[in-house]
Amino acid sequence: MTALWVAAALAVAGFGGWPVTALVFKLARTIDDKADAAKAEEQARRSAEDPAADVTVDPAPITNSPDGAGQNVDGELTAEPDRPSSGGADGAAAPTQRILRGGAIIGILERLGVCLAILTNQPVAIAYIVAIKGLGRFAELKETPVAAERFIIGTLASMLWAAGIAATVKVLFLT
Repeated sequence: MTALWVAAALAVAGFGGWPVTALVFKLARTIDDKADAAKAEEQARRSAEDPAADVTVDPAPITNSPDGAGQNVDGELTAEPDRPSSGGADGAAAPTQRILRGGAIIGILERLGVCLAILTNQPVAIAYIVAIKGLGRFAELKETPVAAERFIIGTLASMLWAAGIAATVKVLFLT
């Protein structure tokens, strides 16, 4: 019966942690969006109160080229609204690099390891898991602050989920 409870705990911790972690990411994004909106509102209020920050919007530029595009009267380059302003010769946007590739698989393995470490009374193994994960992601985390933030949020949510499942099963069913 013990093997059944251990297997159930590993399954719930490993695969049930993904929706929990996704929910935590969504909550963090919502909080960030609200903070960004409040910051933008505060800046708009300050600029409305500051007479030196008077900004006017010019009408559409008058062009001097025969096709109506190219340079305006001031000699600044402009792009038509329906034409892409950047990209390659075919107008395709430059490819973007995904940050923290493989995070879902790493998260499942992390949760399985944490759950197994707690169920087998080897909490030191959790430190090894964190160290291996941190060293494996060090280059990405060093380059991108957003990646570092996602790494911390995801790791903590994932580990707390796995530890909670393992502790619950251990206390309720394995003692």
